Amino acid sequence: MKAIVIEKYGGKDQLLEKDVPEPEIKQDQVLVELHATSINPIDWKLREGYLKEKLDFDFPIILGWDAAGVIKKTGSAVQNFNVGDRVFARPETTRNGTYAEYVAVDEYLLSHLPESISFEEAAAVPLAGLTAWQCLVDFSDVAEGDHVLIHAGSGGVGHFAIQIAKAFGATVSATASGKNQEWVEKLGVDRFINYKDEDFSEVLSDVDIVLDTMGGEIQEKSYEVLKEGGRMPSIVQPPNEDTASNYGVKAGFVWLEPDGDKLSGLADLMVEGKIRPVIGHQFDFDEAGLKEAHELSETHHAKGKIVISITS
Repeated sequence: MKAIVIEKYGGKDQLLEKDVPEPEIKQDQVLVELHATSINPIDWKLREGYLKEKLDFDFPIILGWDAAGVIKKTGSAVQNFNVGDRVFARPETTRNGTYAEYVAVDEYLLSHLPESISFEEAAAVPLAGLTAWQCLVDFSDVAEGDHVLIHAGSGGVGHFAIQIAKAFGATVSATASGKNQEWVEKLGVDRFINYKDEDFSEVLSDVDIVLDTMGGEIQEKSYEVLKEGGRMPSIVQPPNEDTASNYGVKAGFVWLEPDGDKLSGLADLMVEGKIRPVIGHQFDFDEAGLKEAHELSETHHAKGKIVISITS
């Protein structure tokens, strides 16, 4: 099968188009013919070697961990999925990712894909959507009436987080650049903050939940706007426990745990019209397309999600 691999760590030029063996599936897995995948920061961070202590894979490595496609084979123990089913998933983080024509996926990570959702839309959801869900729902117990601040509301995780928070009845503030204001506000934001013109820590207070997608100084200043008892999940760096204790808030690092059932919940919200992925950029499934997609992701200024079309 065709795949885009890396054979050593480094820049985007390490992405190479290769012919590799089709994955073998275990009894509790299915083989998915991929129609689309998407780009996430973990992809290029692993490519650069930043994650090699946590994810020490042998080369060659197929990056990518968002899957949307059709089941071509099922293992003998698979019970709830059949050949021909439309599915999407956030597969386990292995060296055999989704920059490929086929990927093996554990049954418990799969979700049926409603007919009303395209493969490209579905591919945009798993990693970023589940991350936003686990930050707001699992870690923060978001509830109706909460005031939630989403940093980088125009990003992959951020734009899902806005919609999830609104679906739970929260009031949402979000930071982004002015060029993204119109479409971010259409997601339901109650208070848009152009980070180039306003300092969020000077205009907000008594916030229940801050989703930290930035780290560093932004994380430190976020404590100032949280009310006592507030929550701050971070997806970029572990918050300092002593600082969190001094402010009387719950803060922690959230590393995504893939979950097919939660993904099905996101699919339900999509069908209900409460969540829609914003696909800001789409590239072809070839070496040049992946290099361009990585370059864009590394700028941190991509609109919504970057999607790769594999099989139409």
